[in-house]
Amino acid sequence: MEYRQHRFRLPPGGVDLLLIRHGESQSARAGTRFPLCDGRADPPLDPRGHEEAERVAKRLEGQRLSAIYVTPLRRTAQTAAPLAERLGVEPLVEPDLREVGLGEWEGALFRIRVSENHPIAQRMFAEGRWDVIPGAESLDSFAARVRAGIARIVAGHPDERVAVFTHGGVIGMAVALATQGRPFAFIGADNASITHLAVVGDDWILRRFNDTGHLGTDFDHPPEPLT
Repeated sequence: MEYRQHRFRLPPGGVDLLLIRHGESQSARAGTRFPLCDGRADPPLDPRGHEEAERVAKRLEGQRLSAIYVTPLRRTAQTAAPLAERLGVEPLVEPDLREVGLGEWEGALFRIRVSENHPIAQRMFAEGRWDVIPGAESLDSFAARVRAGIARIVAGHPDERVAVFTHGGVIGMAVALATQGRPFAFIGADNASITHLAVVGDDWILRRFNDTGHLGTDFDHPPEPLT
């Protein structure tokens, strides 16, 4: 008898969940706020983001995807659009996987304050919680809705692979829940990166984090913070 090394196989009833962060969105400018949707900043993709979306589509078009999900925020829909067109799939909307609520820093101010190394931003990263920002969403509330959103998707797709176009904060929280890690340990997912969870019942297994192989070296750049 020979006993080869174990290769991971998704158990019966499990779901392969590909969490794709949206492409790079429009730049923030001092004195100007992004429009809001469901209380969240809703900038469109910039030209680089559209190119990232095309590269995601090229990477995933050969996958056997049963569904594509987006959030109510247009940057996820715009990132998913090239893949949806190639596969002839109409994206579904999962509202609970929209980005974390940033309270008084919503609408582009978050990017500006983080760039300025504002004292509240320093405290936010030091304490690892969003609600240091006045009016921002608590970790418990955010974790509960991310878990609920993923549970709904998983319930509808046993033994299937699904692409979910979402946000940096959501991906960070999902991976933290999967690994029982610190909530801010995985908030650095790059634009248009792919993170892979295998979900089997209540078990979330991290298979990949921040896969950017499809972007190429010409897209190497410091990630923008969590937009």
